[in-house]
Amino acid sequence: MKKGLWGLWAILAVALAMFLITSSFDSIKVGSVELKSSGMARRLMRPPVTDAESLVGIVAETVGSVERFTVNDDANVVDTASKTILFIGDSMLEGLSPRLAAYAKENGHTLYTVIWYSSTSKIWSDAAKLTTYIRKFRPDYIFICLGANELFVKDIMTKRDVCVRNIIKEIGDIPFVWIGPPNWKPDTGINRLIANNAGNGHYFKSDGMKFDRAKDGAHPTHQSAALWMDSVVRWMSLHARHPIKLDVPSVAQARPKKVEVLQPLK
Repeated sequence: MKKGLWGLWAILAVALAMFLITSSFDSIKVGSVELKSSGMARRLMRPPVTDAESLVGIVAETVGSVERFTVNDDANVVDTASKTILFIGDSMLEGLSPRLAAYAKENGHTLYTVIWYSSTSKIWSDAAKLTTYIRKFRPDYIFICLGANELFVKDIMTKRDVCVRNIIKEIGDIPFVWIGPPNWKPDTGINRLIANNAGNGHYFKSDGMKFDRAKDGAHPTHQSAALWMDSVVRWMSLHARHPIKLDVPSVAQARPKKVEVLQPLK
């Protein structure tokens, strides 16, 4: 290399060093002139995102000179805070509720259960009972199990669509999971109707699961219903729109803080 170029390379090296040094500070003031940081050094020296970070969907955004980390909408980030849970539905809750109560006890949640025997989406919608219980118990999370008494309704997509939508409207912005009915025969569309209205991450499809049934041939036994609830919880950890802390309980079942029972309409 020619001797004349050594001087040029030396000048460029000094300039680059000064640029990186000044970039490391928020700003430098020289007399009345303030030099803003380019943030280049901070970007170059920032450690790479780890696999663990990418799994929970962390995305770095740079806004001006401030970096914010946000979570992707589709990331299943578990909410570990204690919740007040409201569980409403038909007689299927007899088997499901004690197991959910065990999960609530294990994880610091409080469970209130409302069983309305022989109830349907139409009955709940017409009575607007869910709004009443939301005001009474002020839940942070809602579980619903309805549809078993509507498996064979003709033209259900027309007759029950507004009912299901009314129930979801009553829920508002409270996180929820709707547990579908445990079909013992093919239905006329109730599962598809609820799934379409509830949206992704809010509907657990029970149709297709294998159950040990009670003598009536419809209700799962209490032991089978407990396994059913376990399946719902496992699904929530992977697919629920708003998963909450539901570690496996040390007891098989427990009692909700309160159970309210509504008798069938005559």
